[in-house]
Amino acid sequence: MSSPAVATTSQPPTTDDVLLRVDDLYKHFPITKGLFKRVVGQVKAVDGVSFEIPEGKTLGLVGESGCGKTTTSRMIMRAFDPTSGHIWFRDRQLGWVDIPELGPAELKRIRPDMQMIFQDPYSSLNPRMTLLEIIGEPLLVNGIARGEELRDRVADMLRRVGLRPEYVNRYPHGFSGGQRQRMGIARALAPHPQLVVCDEPVSALDVSVQAQILNLLQDLQAEFQLTYLFVAHDLSVVEHICDRVAVMYVGKLVEVADTEELYLNPLHPYTEALLSAVPIPNPRLRRDRVGVGAPESSVSTNGQRAARIVLQGEVADPSNPPPGCPFHPRCPYAVDTCKTVVPRLRELKPGHLVSCHRAEELHLQGVPA
Repeated sequence: MSSPAVATTSQPPTTDDVLLRVDDLYKHFPITKGLFKRVVGQVKAVDGVSFEIPEGKTLGLVGESGCGKTTTSRMIMRAFDPTSGHIWFRDRQLGWVDIPELGPAELKRIRPDMQMIFQDPYSSLNPRMTLLEIIGEPLLVNGIARGEELRDRVADMLRRVGLRPEYVNRYPHGFSGGQRQRMGIARALAPHPQLVVCDEPVSALDVSVQAQILNLLQDLQAEFQLTYLFVAHDLSVVEHICDRVAVMYVGKLVEVADTEELYLNPLHPYTEALLSAVPIPNPRLRRDRVGVGAPESSVSTNGQRAARIVLQGEVADPSNPPPGCPFHPRCPYAVDTCKTVVPRLRELKPGHLVSCHRAEELHLQGVPA
C-alpha cells in the first residue's frame, strides 16, 4: 500500500463544528487471474484521501470519471468497506462513530442520519412501487412512522420538493426526469438526515432542470440544516452550490480549498486544466484550444482573455499508476522531481491545500471574471 497523503490520527475531531471527517482512506480492489482467482494486482481506486465537512456546509468532490470520487462516497455510506482508514461521523444519537468499525446493529441506528441521492433518477426508483412506498420506505424500515403518520409525512415531503401530495399513489413512469429526481430527494430527506451524499444528482438532467434542482437543494439545506457531500464532474455546478471543493485525480486529492479561492487562484495544474473547461456565460468571449505545452490566452472581441488547456495523453491507470506524481505524464510544468517523488498534500495558504512540488512558483490561471 502506498504511503498516506497526509498525516492523520485515529481519534475523532475535537471541534463541534465538524460533522464528518475522512482520515487516510484507501480502497484497493483485487485483480484476480486464473481458475483459482489468484490475486495478481490491485486497483487503487481511493489512495489515501482525507478531508472534513463542517456541519451545515457543502463539500464538492470533483474530478474526471474513474478518479475515485463515487467510490469515496459509497465508502462513507458503507456500501463499500474500505481497505483501511477512518470515517468519523458525529451522529445525533451515538456521538462520534467510526463508520467502518460499526457492527450491523449500530450501522442500522445511524442509517436514518446518512442518506444518499443517486445520479440516475430513472434506475434509482423502483417502477413497481408508488410514491408512497418509495418515499415512505426509509421511514418504515427504520421504524420512524407507519400508517396515517407515514402517509402524512410522505405528503409533506412531496410539498417541500415541489410535487403535489395527490401524487402519492402514482408510479414513477408517469413523471419527467426532473420530477423523478425530486422524488429521490424526498426519499433521502424523509427520515430527516444530518448528512446527505449527492452522487452527481443533476448530471442526467437538462440544463434548465439542473438549476431548479440545485436551487431546491440549497433551500432544503437551509430549512433542515443539512450537510452535503456533493460529488460532481461539472465545475460550473459545483461553483453554484459548494462552500469548499476537493479535486481528485487517480484516487488522490490534489487540491482542497474554499470555492472562490479555488476558482480564482488554483495552485495545481490539473485544477487549472479543469477550470479552463468551464463554459463562460458570455457569447462575446471566445476560448481557443491551447495545447499542453503552451497555455497562452486568446483575446476576445471585448479584450478579455481566456484559455482552453487541452491535456495530452491518457488518465493514469489506477492499477499501475506512474511513479512520483500521478499527474506528471500529462503536466506541462513537470520536472524531474515530479517523476520520482510523490508530492504530499500540504497547506500552502490558510485553508488551501495542494499536492504539487512546484505550487509556490507556478502562476496558474483561474476562471476569468
